[in-house]
Amino acid sequence: MTVPSNCRFNFKTIHMRWLSSCVRAALIILLTGMMALAADNQLSDKEVKEGWLLLFDGQTLNGWMTSASKPSRKPVEDNCINPHMCGHYMMVHTQQWSNFVLSLDFKISKGCNSGIFVRTASLVPVQSKDVGYNGIEVQLLDSTTADYHDTGAIYDLSRPTKNAMKPVGEWNHIEVTCNGGLIDVVLNSEKVNHIDLDQFTEPNKRPDGTPHKFNTAYKQHPHRGYLGLQDHGADCWFKNIKLRPLN
Repeated sequence: MTVPSNCRFNFKTIHMRWLSSCVRAALIILLTGMMALAADNQLSDKEVKEGWLLLFDGQTLNGWMTSASKPSRKPVEDNCINPHMCGHYMMVHTQQWSNFVLSLDFKISKGCNSGIFVRTASLVPVQSKDVGYNGIEVQLLDSTTADYHDTGAIYDLSRPTKNAMKPVGEWNHIEVTCNGGLIDVVLNSEKVNHIDLDQFTEPNKRPDGTPHKFNTAYKQHPHRGYLGLQDHGADCWFKNIKLRPLN
């Protein structure tokens, strides 16, 4: 039987149309995902709905000051905060926070020693010590080990499970969660530290009995304080600084 020409299937045309539909669908999915992501130093629609706050706009130091409560001597650098040579121990956000998730990206220079401070309960140094003694530091360091003073450590209190930092010059993403006495650190999508400050009941002593340098019983440390980006003598860049308050 002869099939009329107007009833014959053109399988090549059908196949090409099917491929074209698949490509269009893939492009829609890709573009939708890209639209959900925010540009640097901006919040995505999803982040806004989730309650995230943008602490740094990438253009100005509005909302930031040094730990001496003065303007930074160093302007915004490449759409980042670089606390090195800002004029004091660290750059701090002018608002105090208690329970929150802090999210940011950082990049270090060779030999860098810096840190992210949370719950800095006062900006007035005590007993001739630096203001860092008033807070709790998540260490940032150009090293490859995973001890009390390496990246991801809660400085001198809790060592990280591993050093998950990328090489010098590459961007890292870190999240620090403070919720009551609990502090968690996630570095480049890997949970590297967890500490329960309620177990730190004595000054200069960790829960396992080993000594640390701070004359503080962290069970009594205030849950509310300033965030800080430390200047410890080397360049370190911070961007996409966002915070989500917790109940």
